[in-house]
Amino acid sequence: MKKKVIILGSTGAIGKITFDIFKKDHKTFKVELLSTNTKVKKIFNQAKLLKVKNVIITDYNSYIKALKKYKKFNINIFNSFSIIDKIFKKKEIFYSMVCIVGIDGLDPILRLIRLSKNIAIINKESLICGWNLIKKQLILHKTVFIPVDSEHFSIFSLLDKLNSNLIEKIFLTASGGPFLKKKLSTFNSIKKKDALKHPNWKMGNKITIDSSTMMNKVFEVIEARHIFNVEYKKIKILIHPKSYVHAIVKFNNGLTKILIHDSNMFIPIYNSIYFSKKKIKKKTNLNFDIINNLELKNIDSKRFPLSNIIKYLPNRESLYETVLVTINDFYVTKFLNNKINYNNMINSIYLNSTKKIFLDYRLKIPSNINEIQKTINYVRSKLIKSSI
Repeated sequence: MKKKVIILGSTGAIGKITFDIFKKDHKTFKVELLSTNTKVKKIFNQAKLLKVKNVIITDYNSYIKALKKYKKFNINIFNSFSIIDKIFKKKEIFYSMVCIVGIDGLDPILRLIRLSKNIAIINKESLICGWNLIKKQLILHKTVFIPVDSEHFSIFSLLDKLNSNLIEKIFLTASGGPFLKKKLSTFNSIKKKDALKHPNWKMGNKITIDSSTMMNKVFEVIEARHIFNVEYKKIKILIHPKSYVHAIVKFNNGLTKILIHDSNMFIPIYNSIYFSKKKIKKKTNLNFDIINNLELKNIDSKRFPLSNIIKYLPNRESLYETVLVTINDFYVTKFLNNKINYNNMINSIYLNSTKKIFLDYRLKIPSNINEIQKTINYVRSKLIKSSI
């Protein structure tokens, strides 16, 4: 019998890689459900290719258009993730991949945990803002969680079921983005097109900007603290321009493990699917030119001032993480829309993140999705007022 799988966000970069893996191994897997926001044509091409019976289109206008255009197809078309509970039974799904963007991903994650034996999540906002909600459900339903971001999958692999109490230090690597060697005095002249030129990875605009400011790495530090239950003082960022080393874990028994792979998201996604069987993909050679010159360095906080936000983070889940995500989203969007310059974006993110009114959220623990959404709305309203 084929193993049932689900991909939420199947038309995005991560979703397409996941879909292609299942396409090549269609004798083992049966894709039961796909989702997209607006890419209707792409998702129906995917559904036709693998005979997927269920499709969720979250954008309402796109959903209405799809109902009219594809009504002759033998495919169930939905507009809400709430339908997932009605379609599938508990533990019916072998593997679910959640790679949709934004806090809207938290609700389907909580639903899928109950239905899935294994769940892979690359939805940063949910892991950062709603980890305590996710963790409770994972424990309750005994669902295996596999982090898919390359750094966290690397830590997950290096631990290999070892107790996190054995960790002395986790080192997360960062390429440094496009401005690693740019003179600080010229940062005022940075253009959007320059900030979007990541040297190693092809990513969406938002995450590419986050990578250039190092905020993306701050978020990954939060994720690592949540997922692996270690204090922030045990997590450190290292600059590694070639993006070949993805994580280093130093254990308190004297051993240190390093995980390396090409800067290609296929590798962690593939291994998140086949992690229990250790299936071997096509072999590639080690790049000894890179290994012999890793260029690992401590982060320069003057070049990347947003890395200093880490010292304000509480050593437990709180609503402050939601505050950070909201502040960052607000000012990155303004930069991408040419409303502020690069330096103003960085300064605005840092100054707002360290205001007492927002730091007070470190004492508040999110108890449900509505509380997280309420915090997002409040922070946005404050930022909008201060921008007028």
